[in-house]
Formats: sequence, structure tokens, C-alpha cells
Amino acid sequence: MIILIIIGMSLVTMIPRFIPAFIVNKLVFKNWVNNWLQSIPYAALGALIFPGVLLVKEDQPHVGLIGAVVAVGLSYIGLNVVLVVIASITTVYLITM
Repeated sequence: MIILIIIGMSLVTMIPRFIPAFIVNKLVFKNWVNNWLQSIPYAALGALIFPGVLLVKEDQPHVGLIGAVVAVGLSYIGLNVVLVVIASITTVYLITM
């Protein structure tokens, strides 16, 4: 009985994930819809990261903002992700010393 419940629960969670993957490939969207869909990962990432940026030091939110600005600037000029993270961490560390 438990095996049937596990199989049923896995099917219930897999079906809603697989159906859009097969349907979306066959649909042709307008250009603005594609642009909107492509911006979703960036928006989600920003929504996850930004609150943490403000809470680096609770009494000094500017510290996290400066670190974020450094990270965005270095990313914009095309630096490697590892170097961007190291530079941002170093910036925040130097400001908080």
C-alpha cells in the first residue's frame, strides 16, 4: 500500500512538471512574450538576493548596497563570476573594518 501511495504521489508531482515542458516547445509566442519569459529568472534571482543585500549589517544597509553595486559593476564589464564574488566580499569586508 505504501508503495502505491509513493508512486501515486510521484505521478501527481511529475505530471504538472512534464506537461508544460512538452507543450511550450510546440507553441510559438510573440516577441514580447518571449522577452517577458526570458526576464523571469533575473527577476526571481533579484527578489531572492535583494533582501539579503539590505541585511548584511542591519543598522547599516548601505554596506550591502555598496557591495551589490560593486558586484553589478564588475559583472557588467564582463568579469568572471568568481572574481565578482571575491571583489564584492572584499568590498563589504573593508567597509565593515
